[in-house]
Amino acid sequence: MTEASEARLMGAVADDVERAAEAALRPKRLEEFVGQPVVREQLSLMLRAAVARGNAPDHVLLSGPPGLGKTTLAMIIAAEIGSNLRITSGPAIQHAGDLAAVLSSLEEGEVLFIDEIHRLARPAEELLYSAMEDFRVDIVVGKGPGASAIPLALPPFTVVGATTRSGLLPAPLRDRFGFTGHMDFYSAAELEQVIVRSSRLLGVGVAQDAAAEIAGRSRGTPRIANRLLRRVRDWAQVRGDGTLDLNAARSALQVYEVDAIGLDRLDRSVLVALCRRFGGGPVGLTTLAAAVGEESDTVETVAEPYLVREGLIARTPRGRVATVAAWEHLGLTPPEGGALLPGGGTQLSTGRSTDTLFDA
Repeated sequence: MTEASEARLMGAVADDVERAAEAALRPKRLEEFVGQPVVREQLSLMLRAAVARGNAPDHVLLSGPPGLGKTTLAMIIAAEIGSNLRITSGPAIQHAGDLAAVLSSLEEGEVLFIDEIHRLARPAEELLYSAMEDFRVDIVVGKGPGASAIPLALPPFTVVGATTRSGLLPAPLRDRFGFTGHMDFYSAAELEQVIVRSSRLLGVGVAQDAAAEIAGRSRGTPRIANRLLRRVRDWAQVRGDGTLDLNAARSALQVYEVDAIGLDRLDRSVLVALCRRFGGGPVGLTTLAAAVGEESDTVETVAEPYLVREGLIARTPRGRVATVAAWEHLGLTPPEGGALLPGGGTQLSTGRSTDTLFDA
């Protein structure tokens, strides 16, 4: 075995271990699920009513940023109604025939989870309309004038769709979901509960102040909180005495380049490039991505949402602009009139007001 293939094998094994660790920390029932109280209560009512009637629950659409528990809730829905779960994703279904094969294999009452449902191919999407509404699909046999459609009845089932960009869902598809739930970012207190529960499942104890420290750097996302908890556990096992205390949490997160507000290497690279190289902006996304050596999509979808939410950068029609908070976080002095000012008043280095320039 060559060194390259051995490295790929070790990387694949590491990914499998990471996924297994994440799966072990997923709650199995609604009462174990932390956070999202409104969505949790609404789902509980719908599922209990469906079970009492002996019917398949209405189709469910879950939207929100990645890492907040959409896949976990899909698994919980199947568990709550005592049914099997089939998992697929929008990018994996490129043809109507792919979706027809999945739908025709469903059994009565099963739950079909479609992740990133907004990325379904248009022909598959149109096939899903009749399947969700009438529990029927038309299988087209042949091509051209001789083609014929054979209707195929489907047993009642439940579609659970997950999307990070609900605005990209066409209205006809969105309207076919009987329940729509939006997942919000978690509070620090909720993330502390997640961390304490996860540490118990991992068989390690975590001090309350350490849990609070990890929660404060987790960007409001349980997936990140669980990942950071495992990294702190690794540091405590290798370099500490095995205790997950405040010192272990801070030392581990320093090693893994996660700062006090949860910014990682990519986030800080974006801020440094924006402030040091471009004087706070405005600068275009492509130029900013080239400056940090990343793809534009990576900067836009991975780093930018959190930086915007934390008020560190702003998007304007002329490009990305650093706020005063960004300069202060980097320990830099913002240029006179060249950064976004607090309190809603904003001014670029040209002196031109940008109060009306922000994206909606």
